[in-house]
Amino acid sequence: MHNKIIWIVIYAAVLLWSVSDPKDMFTWWLEAIPALIAVVLLWATRNRFQFTSLAYWLILVHCIVLFVGARYTYAEVPLFDWLAQIMGSERNNYDKVGHFAQGFVPVILAREIMLRNGVLKMGAWCQFLSVCFVLAFSAFYELIEWWVAAATGEDAEAFLGTQGYVWDTQSDMFLALIGGICGLLLLTRLHNRQISSKK
Repeated sequence: MHNKIIWIVIYAAVLLWSVSDPKDMFTWWLEAIPALIAVVLLWATRNRFQFTSLAYWLILVHCIVLFVGARYTYAEVPLFDWLAQIMGSERNNYDKVGHFAQGFVPVILAREIMLRNGVLKMGAWCQFLSVCFVLAFSAFYELIEWWVAAATGEDAEAFLGTQGYVWDTQSDMFLALIGGICGLLLLTRLHNRQISSKK
């Protein structure tokens, strides 16, 4: 119960900070909607399926990444502007952090849902198909970005965040793939222990 309260307080605080003074409200909604949907889904399914604590904290981290990007737009997060200047780059790469997280977090969620629902057993096939899910999810997100851009025109430029980079879509999916692989390499043992304790 104590951890849930901390989770909710952190989520609410970052949400309020993010929405209090966004660079552009339309872009804020586009960027923040996955984090808003996530908390609604977690609430709606709380009695049927409770994730491990690892999964919940990863979801929170991903929501924070989304809320930071929503406040500033992914192309203008101040810390990453500063890093770009130091590295002699014209591109703010905060969106790449977001796409890495888009692999690192969902790979654990997909893995947990499949394992705990008896779809797969722990092992190579579970790892492989969890990464496949991440790639499919990342590709679908890129399609959503395309559809939003086509529907809203110039208003979606900050949402796309390509910053003139011709390979932006491909590099986004590649970073999600790297994030998914890193998530499995770093967290599988801990995740297995937490899943076993749920049985």
